[in-house]
Amino acid sequence: MNLHTIIMLCLLLLLAVSINAVTTVKSVDLQRYLGRWYQFAYFPNGFQPKDCGLTTAEYSLDKKGKIVVLNTCYADKAGKVIKKQATGKAYAVDKTNSKLKVSFFWPFKGDYWIVKLDANYRYAVVSDPKQKYLWILTRTPDLDKASYAEINSFLVKGGWDISKLEINGSIK
Repeated sequence: MNLHTIIMLCLLLLLAVSINAVTTVKSVDLQRYLGRWYQFAYFPNGFQPKDCGLTTAEYSLDKKGKIVVLNTCYADKAGKVIKKQATGKAYAVDKTNSKLKVSFFWPFKGDYWIVKLDANYRYAVVSDPKQKYLWILTRTPDLDKASYAEINSFLVKGGWDISKLEINGSIK
């Protein structure tokens, strides 16, 4: 292989990698982000219960300023009967607060990247740098059609495979 061919292959590889490079939102106001979120939709994974009627995530701050994460799987859609809970800790990895590390079981940590966030914090889209995981979180169990269409368009343009999405909430 000559030098020209090697350079062209390297440029093509860099282009292919950058096409679906995951980026986060510019900044997140943690005080506005704290509170209860409903799992509207997600990519099924090996660490979440599969048969929840309703799933929520509650974010709060502990005395040291670390984010406490309480994930709750309810047996029913009304959120009355708790089936399983998991508590973890999270922290921002930079000043934007859009890239977090989350741990539910020390010493293991996962990337929690906020890739899309409604201006009024009505919904958030969370993923990781490799697009393996995805959650659409909402402040209520349902989401309006226009917001859902906007999120889907964003995901498709960003390279996520939306055929893997499992919807838990209602589209209104």
